[in-house]
Parts: sequence; structure tokens; C-alpha cells
Amino acid sequence: MLYYKACETACSYLQGDIFGIDLSYIGIVYMLMIIVFAAFRKMPYVRALLASGIGVEVYLIAFQFREDVFCPYCLAFASIIIVAFILNHEKQPTPERGWLNRIVYGLGAVKLPPTAKSPLPLLAFVILGYIFMILTFSGSATPAYGAEKSIVPSYGSGRYELIIFTDYFCPPCQSMESEIDPAVKEFLSGGGVRVTFVDLPLHKETRLYAQYYLYAAKAAKNYENVLNARRVLFSLARNHTAQAEDELKKALKAEGIPIAVYDLSPVYPALNKIINTYQAKSTPTCVIKYSSDDIRKYTGTFEIRNGLGMLRATLATAKR
Repeated sequence: MLYYKACETACSYLQGDIFGIDLSYIGIVYMLMIIVFAAFRKMPYVRALLASGIGVEVYLIAFQFREDVFCPYCLAFASIIIVAFILNHEKQPTPERGWLNRIVYGLGAVKLPPTAKSPLPLLAFVILGYIFMILTFSGSATPAYGAEKSIVPSYGSGRYELIIFTDYFCPPCQSMESEIDPAVKEFLSGGGVRVTFVDLPLHKETRLYAQYYLYAAKAAKNYENVLNARRVLFSLARNHTAQAEDELKKALKAEGIPIAVYDLSPVYPALNKIINTYQAKSTPTCVIKYSSDDIRKYTGTFEIRNGLGMLRATLATAKR
């Protein structure tokens, strides 16, 4: 859980919930239940919970393969459940007659409650966990924006192109902003690079902030105004200063950020197209196009830092 909450590598737009409750919180409750039962030596309940967890994880891993988006945290969590199931396995007397019984009781069995006469196959709990996810899980791996064709704002010009995918509420993006902002300013002031910002709405609050970035970009007179607007938006997101639209409007006005409200429905499909073209599935991510045949994608703090450094070195060499 600490790894998930404090991860400084990237935010993925692989998301899911059960009855509207984020899976990370479901995971906390699930693990607490296992800890409590283990503390009181109620091991049949521990094994039943772990078996159910395997069924849940089979569904979630299949979901990741289907969407071709993989969450390191989710896979680590699944590994822990599988290892815990193996370590806590305890063979129970089970019916041995016939091949069907051997399959049904292959994972073992538990007596619930422990005083019960007949053991229940753990395979049944695996299946129940899987069915539970089918009936209750709501997942998403695509940041949907909207409708038709349009132009996404971009700045500067030159033979190289830099596309930056961020989320205002993504902690790694907030950390990287202090590095990305001066690097972008350097590239734009020096020339030779066209820069495009694409906001991935991984967090539910981001959609509103992305909307007002586009409004600010429309009203901006130059790229300095745009960079300043993004700095302010990141600061507001980091401090959770403005959650509602009215609050965000007031906060931007107080910071002297002009906005020009316009119809964004044609812009969103263009954003979607960029996201899908470069398969941007987490933030922060940046794509650097050196040519039509040389397109490099960097994800996470360290990769992006190296990628920007390589672009800086390439520009310096080109100017000699």
C-alpha cells in the first residue's frame, strides 16, 4: 500500500473500482481481514480469503492483458496473495473418489466453521472471487475525451517535436514539473523544437484542470503565458486549493491567468488520437520525434530526465 501511494515512477490510467470504491481501499480492507484472522489463528478463514483473492487476481490480470496496460503495484499485490496462499496451504482430508473430486479438491479444502463435518473445496472460493469481480468490477484503461477533429495547441517550431503527457494530480508529474518547465522554456527560447502538452485525465479532478488549461492556452499571447498557466494549475492541484469549477476560476483569476472559454468538443478527439498514436498509458511520459523514423518514448522521472538531456545535447550539436 505504501508503494502504491508513494510511488515516484509513474501514474497509470489503469483504474478500477467495486461499487464505486477504489480497488486500493478494497485491498487495504482485504489485507486487514487476513491479518485479523491470522492473529486469532482462524486459519481456515485465512485460506478461504486467500483463495478468493486468487480468483479476484485472475480476473484483474486478465483485464490487464486484455487492455495491454500493466500495473506493477497490481502485479506485486497478486504475487503476494499467491505466495501467501502457498505458504498457508494445509492439506485437509478430502474425498478421493473419481477424477472430478481430485480436480475439485486439487487446491485443498477448509472447514467453515472449523467444526463443520464436510470440508469445502478452496477451488469454490477461487470461482466465487472471479464471479464477484464479473458482477461488481468497473475498470477503465482509456482516458476518454470526446468527439471530432481539431487542433491541439502546440508551441515553437523546428525539426524536432516534444510531446509531454502529464496529469496535474499525479505526484510524479508534480515532482517533474520543476524540471520539465525550465527545459521546455529552454527549448522554445532556443528554437528547433515544437512542444505539445497533452493532459491525461488519470485522476477524476484532472478533466476540469485540462479543460481550463485549454482555455488558458486559447487566451495566452505567447508560450511564457502558457507555461505560467501550467505552473499555476500544478500548484493548485498539488495543494488541492481548487476542487470545484468556481474555485478554479477564482484561483486562476487571482493568479492573473486569463482564460478564453470556447467549445472543446472538437479538441478532445485530437487529444485522444495523440494518446492512442503514442500509446501513452501512464504519466509522466514524453515522446521525442527526431524524425518520422526515429521516435523515442520515455516514461517516469529517470527516463524523461535522460530523454530531455539527449534532446538538449542534440540541439547543442546541431547549432555548432
